Amino acid sequence: MSARLRLENFNISISPTTIYRGIYAGLFDESPLGRGNRGVIRQLRHRGKTRHSKNFKETRGKIRITNLINERPAKANNRLEIGHWEPDTVAGKTGRSCVVTMVDRKFRYTLIGKANKKSSEPVTRAITKLLKGLPQNKIKTITPDRGKEFSKNSQITSEFKAEFYFPNPHAPWQRGTSENTNGLIREYLPKTEDMDPLNDA
Repeated sequence: MSARLRLENFNISISPTTIYRGIYAGLFDESPLGRGNRGVIRQLRHRGKTRHSKNFKETRGKIRITNLINERPAKANNRLEIGHWEPDTVAGKTGRSCVVTMVDRKFRYTLIGKANKKSSEPVTRAITKLLKGLPQNKIKTITPDRGKEFSKNSQITSEFKAEFYFPNPHAPWQRGTSENTNGLIREYLPKTEDMDPLNDA
């Protein structure tokens, strides 16, 4: 359209950027539309889809990995001392509360708390509450899975000076202590269980 105006010697001009802004704002649609990219925007070559550069890296829905499990200290890998923890969540009904577990690799000592939802904020609060009941010298490393509920791990590292180490993708056996413990807990808290009424004490 902007080129056509110049070609036909109109005394007005409009930039392509302004035209695209109008399209995305729905100014050219004949009637109000519902949510989503429909109407004139669908006539664009990319059908309204966001375009990214070749160096773009998708980060939505992904957890920031600080350290990998193969970088974890030998004392943690070989179970030589207390203080190396594997946290996890035991979820019940979808969208409800979940149980947060933390298992020590050496003695299998298990801390159990409750989060009102399986998401980063409540799970971080639950882990923080559990760790505050321990001496600082019993908090050395933390190895969760790659679930998004552990995405605020930097907050816990900052408060307790304990580094997080993440397993490789699709390798649950690298956190076998937690996996086995949660298997036992599942006998009492099946996936169909509503965790909301559970007491956190």
